[in-house]
Formats: sequence, C-alpha cells, structure tokens
Amino acid sequence: MKKALIILVALILGILIGLFVGPQSALLVEAADVVGNMWLNALRMTVIPLVFTLLIVGIGKAASMARAGRMTARAIVFMIFILWCSSAMAALVTPALLELFPLNGDAAAALRSALGSAAPPGDVPPFSEFLRALIPTNAIAAAAEDAVLPLMIFALAFAFAITRLPDAQRVMLDQFFNALANALLILIQWVLALAPLGVFALALGVGANAGLAAFGALLHYVLIVSSIGALVWIFSYVLTYVGARRGPVAFFKASARAQAVAISTQSSLASLPAMVNGVKAMGVGDRSADVVLPIAVALFRATGPCMNLAVAIYIAHLMGIELSIGVLAIGVIVAAITTMGAVSLPGSISFITSIAPICIAMGIPIEPLVLLLAIETFPDIMRTVANVSADMSVTATIARSEGDLT
Repeated sequence: MKKALIILVALILGILIGLFVGPQSALLVEAADVVGNMWLNALRMTVIPLVFTLLIVGIGKAASMARAGRMTARAIVFMIFILWCSSAMAALVTPALLELFPLNGDAAAALRSALGSAAPPGDVPPFSEFLRALIPTNAIAAAAEDAVLPLMIFALAFAFAITRLPDAQRVMLDQFFNALANALLILIQWVLALAPLGVFALALGVGANAGLAAFGALLHYVLIVSSIGALVWIFSYVLTYVGARRGPVAFFKASARAQAVAISTQSSLASLPAMVNGVKAMGVGDRSADVVLPIAVALFRATGPCMNLAVAIYIAHLMGIELSIGVLAIGVIVAAITTMGAVSLPGSISFITSIAPICIAMGIPIEPLVLLLAIETFPDIMRTVANVSADMSVTATIARSEGDLT
C-alpha cells in the first residue's frame, strides 16, 4: 500500500509539474519522455519471457492439484469455465459501457496528443489470417515478434506435455521453470522499484500536453473498470443462490468479514481465514472448506480476465482505436489464458504481466499502462472484494454438488 501511494503521488506531481512548468521548458519535457520510455522499455523486456514461464508454472500447479481427487479436478474445471465467461463478459459489457458513458472528447484528444509517441506494437491481421498463424512454426520467432497468442498456445501444449512425463523428469522441469520464473520476478521487481521515477517522467509529459484533463480521464477509467469488477461481485451472489441455494442476505452475512479484510488489505490470501469461517457458517463441510477454498485462492481470480481485458479495451477507446469482433475475440482468449499464470503475484506485477500481453496481442499501445498502474489501487479494491466473494461462492457451489453442504 505504501509503494502504491508513492507511485500515485509521483503521478500527481508529474502531471502538476508538467502542467505548470512543461509549457515553458521543452527540454524538460523531452528529457522526461526519454527517461520514461527507457523505464517502459525495461518493463517490456521482462513481459514475454515472464508470461511464458508463469503460464507453464501455473498449468503445472493446476495439474498437480487436480491429481488430488475428483472433487479437486471438478473444482478446477469449474473455475476455468468461469474465467472464460468472465473474459467474454468484458468483451461485451466494456464497449457497451464506453458507448453509454464515453470519455469526454476534449480529454480524450488531449491525452492522445500527450501520448502521441505511443504506437501499437504491430498491426493486427484479419481474423482468418490470425487463425492460420495460431499454431507457431517457430516458438522463438513468435516470442521475438511479440506474437503473444501463438506463443501461449505453444506454452500450453508444452506445459501439458510436461505433466505427462515420468515423475523424476516432470519434477526437474517444474523446478527449472519455477526457478526461472522466480529470477524473472526478481528482475521485474527491480524495474518496478523505479516505478515512481518512470511514472513521474511519463506523467510530466502528459501534464504538459493534456493538463487537468488527465485527472478527469483517470477518474473515468477507475469508474468504468471498477464497474466490470462489480458485475463479478454481483454474479457471486447469483451463483451462490443458484448453485448453493443460499440467499443474498445469508451470503452477505457470511462474506462480510472476508470482504472487509479484502478492502483493507487488497489480498485474497490475507482474507482466507475469514473466508473459511464464512463458508462454514453457510454450511459448507470441512472437506470443501479446507480443500476447495485454498485451491480457489491459489488458482482462481474471477475478476482477472474481465478487468484486465476491460483495461485494454479502455486504452483502445482512449487512443481512438476501433476494435473489430475478431480483435476482441483475440483479447478474450489471451485474457483468459494469462490469468492462469498471474495468480498470487503482487498487484503491480500482475497488472503489467497480465494486461501488457493482451494489449500486444490486440495491437493496442502499452504506454498508457504506466499511468494506469499508478491508480490501480482503486480498481484493485474491487478486484479483491469480487475475487473473495467468487472464491466463497464457487466453494459453496462445489460443496453442494459433492453433498458437502448442510
């Protein structure tokens, strides 16, 4: 929380200094742009290899848990299904919200001007051509060309192939990729340690070119993306009623303490003890509460696909980029897949590693992510509250299907 506040202060100071000093000092704005882009390039450097390794680690973890028994396997399959539904929901609802409540035209134009150096990572091919290229002929070339989804297809196939190896070989590769992922996480933590400097530098340019319009746009972003997370929170009540036969009042009473912890800590893991007590208060047996719920916390982020894709769609709206149905479909797939490798990561890291690949795959510039990272604290509250509710809802639903709900 302290680091998030420092980054937020850096954003505000950068915009204000750019607003008052930037117009009189073109050299200062140019220097800030150079520093900000150097930091952004360092961030980009880590994204593709980290996403690749985390996806392999995530699939390995899920496969290992699924071997524990039928109930565990059913729970994991159900969670994956919800993740895909979450991603598809964002592709439908986010554009509709932006159509109903668009960003002020002047603010959007000012920010586009301020982020004028931001360019899409590459052209997005027609959907038919994209399907032909879905299976990479060269995984290394796919990584070098930022062909995110073909690389993920290879990573998924490779990860499932590892699960079929003899135990000794599988454990050896699991340890290798865990070590590689940990090394990459240390590297990105070093880069993110400089986040206040990078955010300040890029915000200074935005303040010089967009002025106070930047604050209005950031508030609009928080409201739109948080609304998508709120839908997942509402869905958890519906799922609990349908799947566990528990009414909204009963579920609210059972989940209120866990949600209060989620708001104060922004951590699903910290909320776990309160979640266990909550599901048991709803009548969930010890077997489900002690097995399914920890798996949900370890593997499942219901808001991940929808809110991550919503961020990418918002950036496209901000930059005036039209998204076709085919491009949105690409976003749905990448958002659902990347979530499997982002669970249990710190918020600032998962924000970058989950959303940057979606933007790259959809041909959306990632430069605005730096500014949005500074205010992620606010949508992240909704992310955590909705995730906690969804974890409890899924646990109660699986418990009832297994006859472990009284």
